[in-house]
Amino acid sequence: MSDNEEIIKIIETLFESGITKDLSKLRDIHLNDPKFSSFSDLPPYDLKDYQNTIELEELRFVSISDYSYEIKNPKISIFGNAAIVAMELVQKGMLIDNKAYTGEHMMINGRATFVLIKQPTWKIAHIHLSKIS
Repeated sequence: MSDNEEIIKIIETLFESGITKDLSKLRDIHLNDPKFSSFSDLPPYDLKDYQNTIELEELRFVSISDYSYEIKNPKISIFGNAAIVAMELVQKGMLIDNKAYTGEHMMINGRATFVLIKQPTWKIAHIHLSKIS
């Protein structure tokens, strides 16, 4: 598998966790290091570390049923053992409120930037998600 294919597979694994609800792979694809960071288009908007990112991703994915995503126009730039991936990202699903037994359709058109480090396999070192609409 080429580096480009491996990198896209890592990013797809992140979003596939929302479909399969198999959250065990999230810890494997992120760089468990104090240098890890993430920003999201959902609150809280502060810069998050590895542990907070994993917890929020798990919470988000279990709260959305019928989740789907589409990666559009990915651009992968590799610089030695670092890679930057910029893309458009569409996410859809039903946001579930288990206490009120209600749901709300959601569709997020956004952009995403991922920074990955190869040590020895590719791991996500930084994520930045932002909504367009």
